[in-house]
Amino acid sequence: MNEAGDGYVGPETASDAFKPLGNETRVAVLRAMFETDEGTLRPTTRTFSALFEATEESTTAGFAYHLRQLVGPYLRKRDDETYELTYAGLQVGRGLAAGTYTDSVDREPVELDEPCPLCEGTDLSLRVTDNVATVGCGACDRELLALPFPPGGFRSHDADALPEAFDRHHRHRIGLMADGNCPECGGRVEGRVDLTGEEGGADDEGGTDDSDTQGAPPRALASLDCSSCGYALGCPVTLTALSHPAVVSFFHDHGVDLRERPIWNVGPEWRERVVSTDPLAVRVSATLDDETLALYLGRDLSVVHTDRAGGDDDASGTVETVPMADAEAGRDAEPETATGEETATGDAETGPGSATA
Repeated sequence: MNEAGDGYVGPETASDAFKPLGNETRVAVLRAMFETDEGTLRPTTRTFSALFEATEESTTAGFAYHLRQLVGPYLRKRDDETYELTYAGLQVGRGLAAGTYTDSVDREPVELDEPCPLCEGTDLSLRVTDNVATVGCGACDRELLALPFPPGGFRSHDADALPEAFDRHHRHRIGLMADGNCPECGGRVEGRVDLTGEEGGADDEGGTDDSDTQGAPPRALASLDCSSCGYALGCPVTLTALSHPAVVSFFHDHGVDLRERPIWNVGPEWRERVVSTDPLAVRVSATLDDETLALYLGRDLSVVHTDRAGGDDDASGTVETVPMADAEAGRDAEPETATGEETATGDAETGPGSATA
């Protein structure tokens, strides 16, 4: 049986799990458990001697002590006397390689080609401060989204490639969470529709909203929360439906590839409106070439009905149809909280692709 094999019992507490990492020699060992193969970093196996040489320890006896602290939670000794990473070792090792725990990245603003979905101006840019990428408009002086991006991603992509990489990263995260899976831990995600702007509704602090917006048509916000790790994400309801087969088929039939549109502006043809509050139903629609696709989503963000018909978007219903560029959505908070929740910053007015994640 391998060391740290079937007989290994994991640490009882989180502090016990992290205790072996509080030493530079042990961190160097975990770094050495990766090798670069044709420009790609890959986990590997190492002998005792190879790991010893990767550290600054002067004696093998001292090094052996440090190695024993890693065997179990982070390393496993194989039958051929080499060492390999455990699942936890892989996660920590990859985090070290990506700079997740050590790097704070700032980047010069990158100009974006897409117009602002709020004012249709052409002064959009993406800037990076402390690993948070913010898309903002210089014309109307508003931020569309502010989302964290791993330091390794900033290192891997130059200014020309960064916007697309940033878009793909968060587009797929939204899609994965909308499908019920957490991109952070793989846990079960609960989706729901939250309403803002309802008469007598709750404000951001949980009290009664006495602002001038009382009685305004309710707006919908998709909230996605992981029940396991607490990771949370909020965005316009439309963004949770972009990968639905009816949407993909509709846009494909009209010669449009939605993957070419970034999440901060998925197109002016989108509309959202709350058509019922009891039971809750949100109508998400898009009109192309005099044909309209409408999806009806329930409180849990599931698509309960689709309709595809000729003609302009039907504006009938209990709530007036509004462009998403005029919709209010979002959580007025920091870009990322201690619990891992990602939220929009700024004035919370969002456009078609303005994720509040």
